[in-house]
Amino acid sequence: MNSSLQNLSRINKQLIMVFIDSILIILIILASLSIRLDYWFFPVSNQIWAIFSTPFIAIPIFIKFGLYSSVIRYMSFKALWDVLKAVTLYTLILGLLLFMLSIQGFPRSVILINWMLTLLVISGMRIIARYLVRGNFQLKINRDTANLSNKPRALIYGAGDAGIQLISALKHSADYHLVGLIDDSKKLQGFQINGLTVYCVDDIDEIIKKYKVNEVLIAIPSIPRNNQLAIIHKFEKYPVIVRMLPGITELAQGKVSINDLREVNILDLLGRTKVAVNKDLLGKNITNKIVMVTGAGGSIGSELCQQIILLKPKALILYEMNELSLYKIDKELSNSIVPRSNSINMINIYPILGSVNNKNRLSEVFNQFDVDTIYHTAAYKHVPLVEFNSSEGVTNNIFGTLNCAQASIDAGVGTFVLISTDKAVRPTNIMGATKRVSELVLQALSTSQTRTMFSIVRFGNVLGSSGSVIPLFKKQIKAGGPVTVTDINIVRYFMTISEAIELVIQAGSMGKGGEVFLLDMGKQVKIRDLALKMIHLSGLELKDESHPNGDIEIIYTGLRPGEKLYEELLIGGDVLETSNPLIMRALEEKLSWNELTPLLDQLRVAVDSNDQDRLRRLLNQLVPDFKPQHEGSDILRKGKRIKI
Repeated sequence: MNSSLQNLSRINKQLIMVFIDSILIILIILASLSIRLDYWFFPVSNQIWAIFSTPFIAIPIFIKFGLYSSVIRYMSFKALWDVLKAVTLYTLILGLLLFMLSIQGFPRSVILINWMLTLLVISGMRIIARYLVRGNFQLKINRDTANLSNKPRALIYGAGDAGIQLISALKHSADYHLVGLIDDSKKLQGFQINGLTVYCVDDIDEIIKKYKVNEVLIAIPSIPRNNQLAIIHKFEKYPVIVRMLPGITELAQGKVSINDLREVNILDLLGRTKVAVNKDLLGKNITNKIVMVTGAGGSIGSELCQQIILLKPKALILYEMNELSLYKIDKELSNSIVPRSNSINMINIYPILGSVNNKNRLSEVFNQFDVDTIYHTAAYKHVPLVEFNSSEGVTNNIFGTLNCAQASIDAGVGTFVLISTDKAVRPTNIMGATKRVSELVLQALSTSQTRTMFSIVRFGNVLGSSGSVIPLFKKQIKAGGPVTVTDINIVRYFMTISEAIELVIQAGSMGKGGEVFLLDMGKQVKIRDLALKMIHLSGLELKDESHPNGDIEIIYTGLRPGEKLYEELLIGGDVLETSNPLIMRALEEKLSWNELTPLLDQLRVAVDSNDQDRLRRLLNQLVPDFKPQHEGSDILRKGKRIKI
């Protein structure tokens, strides 16, 4: 029976309640008269129509006070207060009508008895109904009498079971003042749950302004990723902090609590629906193999190491020139594998201090550990710094890659994967040009030998990396602004760092020798829009001419040396699909090893003599698409100017 009642439509439930209340109202007035007269009262003549008309007085009042809009199983103390007010008004109107119409046989004291009985029966029936539906008598008392001025005013998105549990958790805490719920279901809109009104999605703008909402709590853990993003995007333009419950699988072990809420960040907004991974490709070059990561302490390298550990290599070698970075990643990996199974505990991790510019050190490590797979992430990546230190950029990015590649061939390393960048495509800066030359080095070596399989994976910006604008924007917003953007029209590709590394590992396993793989970065994102979203996600408002009373200002500083408005992933127009729709293979021009060698020799001389002009001319000869924005001598002479 319980299940049958719950499965009824909302309108049918309301009609049943109205019918039951109508019968009860008639029976209560008869009982009131019987109690007052001390015998079973049976109406006669004009008393009959007076008694049977009472529901026509009571029901409209009950509807007005929302007695049929509250969801019974989530009835709150406020709902009982509404019952008290409705019953009192009904009794007063009934008494007034009986007095004015001078109907015989209705003593005045009957009105008081009728009020008490009606209040007891109408409220009691609702409590009993709640018990039948939920199995307990617990009432939720609204604690809005606390000092609400210091509590965030929150709106819950989702009136399902998770939302109801969240209401219960929050009403027993002093963390939030709840102002209502939002739900897509038209069956729930307009009704009350635990004293909170369920609003329509179209009312978001009005509700946020009317109730001065500070935070939105998304309580729909079971919806797909795309739908989740659609909900988050609804609140992008408002200065509200958005929090959400984790996925349904994460909540399966227990009830929803306030501690389950996590703040939505920019990664949630820019994330994409993931393509199913190919587990065979993930493990091909890693599982039960000795794997080495150069630049292991960097943002890309450290995430790569974290994912490699999960694929159970025989050993992982961390090669890093920065002592502190090496210490941190070694500590993180050691801590992450302790709670895991014994099979993972058997993984050996070797933290090796060393530079990619030391070929002897590289050869020693490769031979000593009999390395199977190398992921080469070590590089200078910060465009303005490499622009100002071009000789070091060439040494580390080009000759460091060459050292690693030649040492790999000598040691018989099976697979070598270079992590490249979209800045290598038609570069306007030294960093991009050096990365393109490092690609050419591996492509040339692929055709001159067969001991080591070289492949290249090229992608754009990853969120959270050391060169990403995200950490900078967070710091600037926390400091109260302003947020600095180089140009109002600048756009970039973005991908989460975890997704990028997952695709890098799969792409590296697809290689046959000399391929350049491209990761599908999705649509380019305006950096200004990114900054604006981060300001709003922090619960703040943009300060500009239209909003002079806003919180955070965006200022434009101009393009940095070597920076361009947009990035590209493909040099030519030819690209082939792979088994993963997010990974493509580029068909681009190469240089043979015989063509490349004399140019590299000249480049080494230019570096050793610190001849900046010759260095740039040689880079331009190696990469014809290289269009430097500044002359090397100009950069060194001008330096970097700052305001003090």
